[in-house]
Amino acid sequence: MSRKVQVTFLAAAWCLSYPDEELRGRVPLMRAALAEFPHAAAPFAAVLSELEATELTVLQARYVQEFDLGKRHALHLSYWTDGDTRRRGEVLGAFKQVYRDSGMLVDTGGELPDFLPMVLEFAATVDLQAGRDLLQRYRPSLELIKFGLRRDALPHESIVQAVCDALPGASPADEQAVMRMAGYGPPVESVGLDPYDPRLLPLKGA
Repeated sequence: MSRKVQVTFLAAAWCLSYPDEELRGRVPLMRAALAEFPHAAAPFAAVLSELEATELTVLQARYVQEFDLGKRHALHLSYWTDGDTRRRGEVLGAFKQVYRDSGMLVDTGGELPDFLPMVLEFAATVDLQAGRDLLQRYRPSLELIKFGLRRDALPHESIVQAVCDALPGASPADEQAVMRMAGYGPPVESVGLDPYDPRLLPLKGA
């Protein structure tokens, strides 16, 4: 089971990363690795097919539009719990500490340490338990990313769902259920923000 989880996490890390020639070259490897496990390839099929069949410049422009320019599908886990608040600095420091505690040199490549592809790759290749613990702690963020992708009919939704399926517990049915999962209290009104915006409220126990 751990091997399947590692393959799922690594394929997800790559598929949620900025598409380039190196990523396209990894498609056969991902297909072969996922094919080793029943039903593991299905959540990745649409994205892998896009990587093979779509012009790279089109893929890159689409990625920037969907994941970089707006916040609807932000892949930084603590964004969904802490937004751009001062407290987020401490949270990012905690991610870095997990990487340091692994004893491995983790190259962030200029990304913030809570970048979902980085956390997934860390879990898959460095420390599965510590990586899964991080993902489970930020499970509400994962679920909210998934719902955002679903709303915009993006094929990456099924990949994020596959990551969630590899973690303990069932996925919530909707975004309000995500709030209950995280132990959030009643919604707090704030000017300019949706009253159910999760960034208004801290993670339970944080």
